[in-house]
Amino acid sequence: MKTTTPLCASRMLRTLLAATLLFVCAGPAAAQKDKKKKKDPPPGSVDLTPMVPMGDQQRIDYLISEMLGAWQIGDIEKLRKDYADDVSVVSGAWTPPIFGWQSYLAAYQAQRGRMQRVRLDRSNTYIKVEGNFAWAAYQWDFEGTVDGQPMRAQGQTTLVLEKKETRWAIVHNHTSIVQSGALPTGPAPAPTPAEGAKPPS
Repeated sequence: MKTTTPLCASRMLRTLLAATLLFVCAGPAAAQKDKKKKKDPPPGSVDLTPMVPMGDQQRIDYLISEMLGAWQIGDIEKLRKDYADDVSVVSGAWTPPIFGWQSYLAAYQAQRGRMQRVRLDRSNTYIKVEGNFAWAAYQWDFEGTVDGQPMRAQGQTTLVLEKKETRWAIVHNHTSIVQSGALPTGPAPAPTPAEGAKPPS
């Protein structure tokens, strides 16, 4: 009967261990490769889904950023996923409230069609979550070209959101314009002297 020496047994154990490790590591790597093949986005597309799990407030803040980004560039598909079918919208303009996604889409496209070079910045955001409902308030600063004229406006928006299954959606959007006006295009006008002040000689 053949006996194995401790050196030979040690070598066989190391070989077996290396083969086991190779099998264990190769299995998940191959599975990951298959997953990656299945989930690769089409060329030229960008997946903006956050990789880190987020709480409700962070999800809502992300949703607002995504919605405002889509609003600026006119991306209707991205805009659509952030609004509920039965959304109600109160505009900053003197117009009746809008009810439903299709009505909002028509109003948005009419408004957005008049604008070029749009920039919309958000600040002072407050988000409150209560169960499956939340509200967010923020201020915004808009600059762009509207009907061929440079325009600037500032205002504030309040959103009401509802969590449907695992996804938050905007169910109400109320926007107020605080101030707006055309941006000057030529040289600034000469200042007028204050009442009672003597003009320079």
